[in-house]
Amino acid sequence: MLRSIRLIQRVANYSRLANPYEVNSKVPDWFKSSDYIESRFIGSETQQVNEMLKTVQAKSLDDLVDKIIPKEIRSEAAFQNPENFPDAIPESAMVQHLQSLSNKNKVYKNYIGQGFYGTHTPYVILRNVLEDPGWYTSYTPYQAEISQGRLEALLNYQTVITELTGMDVSNASLLDEATAAGEAMFLANSWFEKKKFFVDNHVFPQSIEHIKTKAYYLGIEIVVGDAKTYDFKDADQYCGVLVQSPDNLGEVHDWSDLFKHTLKDAKLLKVIGTDLLSLTINKTPKDQGANVAYGNSQRFGVPMGFGGPHAAFFAVEDEFKRKMPGRIIGISKDANGKPAYRMSLQTREQHIRREKATSNICTAQALLANMAGFYASYHGPQGLQKIANRVNCLARCFTKLAKSLGIVVKEGRIFDTVVLHNTENLQEYLHYNASINVRKIGQDTIFSFDETHTLQDVEDLFNHLQHFTKKKADFMSVVQKVIPYKSERAPFLQQKIFNTLHSETEMLRYINYLRQKDVSLTKSMISLGSCTMKLNPTSFMLPVSFQGFSQLHPFSPLSCTQGYQELTDNVEKWLCDITQMEAVSLMPNSGAQGEYTGLLCIRKYHIMNGQKDRNICLIPISAHGTNPASAVLAGLNVVPVNVIDGYVDINDLNKKIKEHEKGLACIMITYPSTYGVYEDQTKKIIQLIHDHGGLVYMDGANMNAQVGYTSPGYLGADVCHLNLHKTFAIPHGGGGPGLGPIAVNKRLAPYLPGREHSLGSVASSLFSSASILPIPYSYFGQLGRKGAKKCTAMAMLNANYLMMSLKNDYKVLFTGQNGMCAHEFIIDIRPIKQESGITEEDIAKRLMDYGFHAPTMSFPVPGTLMIEPTESESKSELDRFIEAMKNIKQEIEKVKNGQYDKNDNPLKHAPHTQDQVINSSWNHKYSREEAAFPLPFILQRGKVWPTVSRINNAFGDRNLICQCPSVSDYQQ
Repeated sequence: MLRSIRLIQRVANYSRLANPYEVNSKVPDWFKSSDYIESRFIGSETQQVNEMLKTVQAKSLDDLVDKIIPKEIRSEAAFQNPENFPDAIPESAMVQHLQSLSNKNKVYKNYIGQGFYGTHTPYVILRNVLEDPGWYTSYTPYQAEISQGRLEALLNYQTVITELTGMDVSNASLLDEATAAGEAMFLANSWFEKKKFFVDNHVFPQSIEHIKTKAYYLGIEIVVGDAKTYDFKDADQYCGVLVQSPDNLGEVHDWSDLFKHTLKDAKLLKVIGTDLLSLTINKTPKDQGANVAYGNSQRFGVPMGFGGPHAAFFAVEDEFKRKMPGRIIGISKDANGKPAYRMSLQTREQHIRREKATSNICTAQALLANMAGFYASYHGPQGLQKIANRVNCLARCFTKLAKSLGIVVKEGRIFDTVVLHNTENLQEYLHYNASINVRKIGQDTIFSFDETHTLQDVEDLFNHLQHFTKKKADFMSVVQKVIPYKSERAPFLQQKIFNTLHSETEMLRYINYLRQKDVSLTKSMISLGSCTMKLNPTSFMLPVSFQGFSQLHPFSPLSCTQGYQELTDNVEKWLCDITQMEAVSLMPNSGAQGEYTGLLCIRKYHIMNGQKDRNICLIPISAHGTNPASAVLAGLNVVPVNVIDGYVDINDLNKKIKEHEKGLACIMITYPSTYGVYEDQTKKIIQLIHDHGGLVYMDGANMNAQVGYTSPGYLGADVCHLNLHKTFAIPHGGGGPGLGPIAVNKRLAPYLPGREHSLGSVASSLFSSASILPIPYSYFGQLGRKGAKKCTAMAMLNANYLMMSLKNDYKVLFTGQNGMCAHEFIIDIRPIKQESGITEEDIAKRLMDYGFHAPTMSFPVPGTLMIEPTESESKSELDRFIEAMKNIKQEIEKVKNGQYDKNDNPLKHAPHTQDQVINSSWNHKYSREEAAFPLPFILQRGKVWPTVSRINNAFGDRNLICQCPSVSDYQQ
C-alpha cells in the first residue's frame, strides 16, 4: 500500500504539472498545479455555492452538513490518515501513473481461452461507442421516448442472439457467462420445482463453480457427470440438464440424441452453454433440442479486460419468456401509430415483483451488448463466418502440425481449442521461453485460438513444439491441406441492418444516428433519485482502453498481472477506509450481485456457526426492489417491516424480531434511507438486530451521502455493497456496466470469495469487471480525501437547493432534521393527480419537451418523483431544471382552472416530436410553441427532440416483438 502511494507521489513529482513542493503547506498556492479534478468534477463555482447556501439558509457547507446529518451518526474517522488514503493527484499525473500500472501487466501472446478470447474491436466502435460519453453516460432506458437509439441497438443485439442460437426470445444481456449459467439453473428450479440439477463435467469450471454456489444456498443438489455416458433413468428427478458446446476441452457436440431422444419425455429444462462465433458455422442449440442457450458475447469485439465487463447472452424458447431473467427489448407503437422500441414485460422485474421476481438482476451490460451488436452489423453474416472459419482453420492446422510431431491430440470435432495430451512441461516452457500463455489441465496443454491470431503465430508455435519435442516436420505441406468445415448453418442475419453497414462511413453514421436519439449527460442533467448520475470524467475513462488493462486474460499467470494486483489492492484498501470495514471483495459485478454476495456472507457465517436455520431476512418496505429479490436468491425468507413517514417503524421491527428471533438471519437497510433522509435511529436498529443474533446488511446505493461524514462500519453494519457505478463515477452505460463490491467487518472477512471459508463464486473471474476499476481508482486518487468529502457535501447542497426551490410548487414527501433532505428528495404528485388528472408519468414525459430526463418515477412510493442532482451539476443547470419544473406546475394550474383542456393539453400529449410540430395539420387546443418551446432556454441551448411520441406500453406487451423484423426495417 505505502509503496503504491509513494509511486503515485513520485509520478506527480516528476511530472511537469507537479513538483516536490506540491504537497508542502508552506508553499504559496500560486506555485501549485492547477491540474486537479475537484473544481472540474464539482459543477458549481464558489460564487454559485454561496448563492445556493443562502437559499438553504446555511452559512457554509460545514454548517449545512451539521443541519442535515444527526450528530449520533457522524463519524469522520475515514480519510484521517494520509498513509491509508492519498492526497489528490493532478489529472495528468494520475493518467501517467495508471499508464505505468498498465505497463506492468504483461500482455503475452495468449491461448488460454476458457470463455475469454482475444478480439479485434473495430476502431469505429471503440472510439464512437466504448469511448463516447453519448453512449456511456446515458441511463437505463426506462424513459423509452428519449432512449430510442440504445433500444434499437439492443434490439439488434437480441436479434443476433436469437438468430445464432435459433431460440425464440433473447434478453438484452446478463452480467457474465457464469452468472448466466446460474440463472439457467434457477429458471429450471422455479419452473419445474425440483431440487436436483445435472451439469456436464466439461462445462467451463467457472460456470460449474457458480452454479454450485447458487445451488448450495437454495438447497438444490448439483450432480456433475459425463452427459454422454450418464444413465438418465432417474431423469424425472431433475429440474434441468446443462451441457456445453464447444465444451471446456474444445469439443463441438451435437446434443440432439440426448435432448430429443434420451430426455425427450423428461420434464426438465434442457440448457446448452455455447459460443456465438462457433454458431456461425455449427448447429444451433434450438436444432439440438435445447430450451435455453446461454454464453458470452465478449469475442464479438469486446476486449477481455481481465474478466469484464462483458455481455452474457441468454435466450429461450417462447414458452419460457415470462420467466427469463433480465431485460427484454421489444417493439410497440407510439401515440401516432409509429413503431417504437421499449423495455417489454417489465412486470417480471424485481422493482415490481420484489421477492416474487424472476431474478434479482438489475444492471445488465447494455454498453457491451451494443458493442457486440454493432460488431455483428459491421462484419455481417458472411464476415462473421469468415472469422469463424479462419479461427477454426488455425486450430485444425495446429492440430495436424502437432500430430506430425508425434504428439497425441484429443480427438473429436473442434472449433477453436486443441488439447495436446501428455505435454506436462509445455506450459512452463512456452511461458518462460516464448512469452506465451496457454492453459494446463493435469498433464495436458490446451490452446485456444481467436481472431487476433495469425498463421505466423501458428508457425511460431510449431517451431516451439519442434524444439520442445526435438522432432521436425514440414509446416507448409500441412497448411495447404487444411480447408474450412462445411457449414451446418442455414442462412442467418438476413435483415437489412446486418447487410448494409460494412463500410466505416455507413457504420459511423449509423452509430451517430442512434446516439442522437438519446438523452445522456452530454445533453442535460439526469436527476434520477437513488441512481447518482454524476460526471464520468474523461481522465477517469481514458485508462480503460490502455492495452495493459483491456487486453489481459483473467486467468493469466500472476507474474503477468502485477499492475492489476497493485490497482486492485489499493481499491480494496481505499474502500475499506471509506467504509471503515475490514475487507473487500471486488468479485460482484453489479449492485444486485453485491446484495446477493453480502447476503451469502451472512448465510455462510450462520451455517459455519451451527445456525443454518437462521433464514429470516427483515426488509423495510421502503427498500430497493432488488433487496427482497436478492434475499430470495440467497435462500432467505423475506419478512417486510413497516415504515412510518419515511422512517422504519421501531414497534413493528420489535414485533417482527420477537416473532422470528430464533430464525433471524439479518436485516437489509439502506442509509440514508431510500426516502432521502438520515434516520437517527439506525444505530439503535442495528443494535437490536445484533442483540437477537442477527447480522446487518447495508445497501450502499446511497453511499454518495456517507463518504467522509459517516460509514457503514461506524454505524455497526456487518456487510455493505458499494455501487461503484454510482458513488465512484463508473458510468451507467445505458443500463450497464456496473460494479458492486462488498465490504465486510472482521467476523465476515473469512467468508469472502477466495478466503478461508469462502462463500463460493459469484462471477466468472475473481475481479469480474476488472477493466473499469481504473475509474474508481482515479476517483480516489484525483479527488483525494478532501475532494471526496466535499463531493458528499455538495451533493447535499444541490439536493437541498432544488428541494427548497420547488417546495412551494410541489409537496415534498419526507424530510429529516431541520426540514432538510440528504442527497435526494421525493415530491408527491398524488395530490396533483387528484386535483387535475395530471400524473407523475405526464410530468416525466413533459420534461422531455424541456430537454430533461425524468427523475425516478413511482419509486420508492407510487405516484411520486424522486430527484437527485449529484454534486457534478452546476447551479446554472439546476436553475434550468427548476425553471422547467415551475413552468410545468403552471401548466398543471392551467389544466386545473380550465385554460387547458383536461385531455388535450401539453402534458397529456407529451412528449412532442419534430414530426408533429412541423406537420401542416395541428389539431391541438394549445400552440406548437407551447408544445415544443415552452421556455426560452430550450431554443437557446438547442432543442432535444424525442423521436417518438408517447409509447403504448400495453400494446407492446400484448404483441411481443423482440427482434428485428425480417421484412420491415425500422431504421428508415
